[in-house]
Amino acid sequence: MKILLLGTDGQVGWELQRSLAPLGELIVMGRDSATNPGGLCGDFTQLARLAETVRTVHPDVIVNAAAHTAVDKAESEPDFTRLLNATAPGVLADAAQALGAWLVHYSTDYVFDGSGEHPWKEGDATGPLSVYGQTKLEGEQAVQRCERHLIFRTSWVYAARGGNFAKTMLRLAKERETLQVIDDQFGAPTGADLIADVTAHAIRQVRPDQSGGDVALAGIYHLVAGGCTTWHAYAKHVVALAEYAQPAINIVAKEIRAVPTSAFPTPAKRPHNSRLDTTRLQTTFGLALPQWQTGVNRMLNEIDYGRN
Repeated sequence: MKILLLGTDGQVGWELQRSLAPLGELIVMGRDSATNPGGLCGDFTQLARLAETVRTVHPDVIVNAAAHTAVDKAESEPDFTRLLNATAPGVLADAAQALGAWLVHYSTDYVFDGSGEHPWKEGDATGPLSVYGQTKLEGEQAVQRCERHLIFRTSWVYAARGGNFAKTMLRLAKERETLQVIDDQFGAPTGADLIADVTAHAIRQVRPDQSGGDVALAGIYHLVAGGCTTWHAYAKHVVALAEYAQPAINIVAKEIRAVPTSAFPTPAKRPHNSRLDTTRLQTTFGLALPQWQTGVNRMLNEIDYGRN
């Protein structure tokens, strides 16, 4: 099996390099063509070169982990955001369709309006509240031009590598006696490593290197860790675990105060309900997704508390 992986500069792309490597020949692409093999293009602003790269590599599977994920910045640059999140994935979809290849793509809970309290199902009506959410929805629609597609919607993504919410909370807890954290947004923190491992499992299941694979498995799936929390409860969990694991670290925060979303105005509106129903994913691919605390605890045990 030959796999073309795009977007290796990000957290999920980094983990995918590990999870996809055992499946076959893995060709990885970052934004900088100078670091890519044979001068091939992974730059989503170079659409013609991107399509030519797919034709040259002729993969069985394209895995696209590239995206514009700066949610607030997207509000001030909608055209650029649409280019990265919708137009370029559409180019990949058309190139994959022409080759009979599979296209794996990642989307987000931001395609929904965040109303209600029940976990969103794949077939529920969408209603994005932001430029980011709208362009990710357009990206989903573009990717579906490729018959053999897997779209994984996820949320609250973190990784041990790079910055994340947990590291920010640890840093602030060593600087401030009182923290204020939003308590009216609900979701499941989901590790980039879990997303990457599920992706590899799903690709094995569809068997793209055997007569085009099982097209019946194509579609949209929700992929998040089990359970549900708020940013406030997430922050309390992180600080408590850090204090328990390494009592010597200088945590000065004495109170983590719950506040509403309105306490932190942002250019982009956030959904209050980011719960995603993963029943279809677990049933289709025979998976049991771990509770969100499992991945967060593992990540916290991997980082250096003294440096975060």
